[in-house]
Amino acid sequence: MASRGTKTARSTPVAAVKARMTTAAWITTLVFILCGVGLVMVGSASSVISMNYYGSPWSIFLRDVIWTFAGGLAFFIAARSDYHGWRRWSKPLLLAAFAGLVLVMIPGIGTSAGGASRWLGWGPVKIQPSEFMKLALVLFGADLLTKKAAAKVPAKQVAAPFALVAGAAALMVIAQPDLGTGMVLIVISAVMLYTVGLPRAFLVKAFLAIVALVGLAAVALPYRRARLLSFINPGAKSDGSGYQVVQSLIGLGSGNVTGLGLGNSREKWGLLPNAHTDFIFSVVGEELGLIGVLAVLVLVGSLAMKGYRAVDQAHDLFGKLLASAITTWIIAEAIVNIGAAIGVLPVTGIPLPFVSFGGTSLIVTMAAAGILVNVARQGELPKRRRAAAPRPQGARRPRPAATR
Repeated sequence: MASRGTKTARSTPVAAVKARMTTAAWITTLVFILCGVGLVMVGSASSVISMNYYGSPWSIFLRDVIWTFAGGLAFFIAARSDYHGWRRWSKPLLLAAFAGLVLVMIPGIGTSAGGASRWLGWGPVKIQPSEFMKLALVLFGADLLTKKAAAKVPAKQVAAPFALVAGAAALMVIAQPDLGTGMVLIVISAVMLYTVGLPRAFLVKAFLAIVALVGLAAVALPYRRARLLSFINPGAKSDGSGYQVVQSLIGLGSGNVTGLGLGNSREKWGLLPNAHTDFIFSVVGEELGLIGVLAVLVLVGSLAMKGYRAVDQAHDLFGKLLASAITTWIIAEAIVNIGAAIGVLPVTGIPLPFVSFGGTSLIVTMAAAGILVNVARQGELPKRRRAAAPRPQGARRPRPAATR
């Protein structure tokens, strides 16, 4: 009996900590653990290329530290701001995002790299408007679909205006060209339409139409066809379009169970292009082995579970739409990035959220995660406490459901 009592006493503190960890606290913890993993791995994966381009092995790492700090600031501002207050900014942010997508296509204003025009800015400071479009589309769609659902309009009238806006945004991003981000925008839109309760048959038809259009876009340009063929059989194109995938698989395979050790990657010595961005997952597998890979997968999977838990807890449709779209956005990007690294999906240039190096992507994703945390926090408050809780200055109290 004494041993049982002792065992129970020892396990009580752990159980108590788990009981005190709210969904919002879990999401915050998981996001910052992933950011920590990202800082360590970017520092390791970028040391060689950073030395070659900037004369110091720490240049890219220090830039990542700055971007992570800026992203953390965006996260905490969003997490502390009532998510209902974003409704007033949904249209201005959408218009600004569309303006950015137009500007990147204008010669002399947009910055091109690798045959794509996706950036605005000069020197080391560049922004990617397509990243802002993800957040702008989520906010605009959540606001519009909430209003349409409250008005009890037919399903087609709920979907049509949002689908037009989302389709225009996706086409403009694909034209940059950036097929991966365009696909993410489509996935976000589909999940929001599903969350608002559109008939399943309607969504299936729309999905099939989108798959057909994406398929056409994927084979429309020679380099996309080459990537698709290399994805099907990367070994046959190992000296060309399949080179990155082959090197990624070599890196992952050489890590075995425990890895080669932090900082001991061979692929980062010029063998694997974009090791600190698109293929950071491969460096994780090479240096930290199967243990490191599984740890990242567990973190991402846990974030998905807690994100969808926030969807269930949200007290209103606007919160449910925000939480479902943001969670799906993060998980979709993780699936696409990891899938490309292990050779089961085509390479699209999508970063691994919170882990890959990337300024605009990290800041916008961190801001979105902050909004998700605010939805989770408010969803866990009892209704009376939520109504009485003080709101940040400038945030509007949500209107009655009947008028949304």
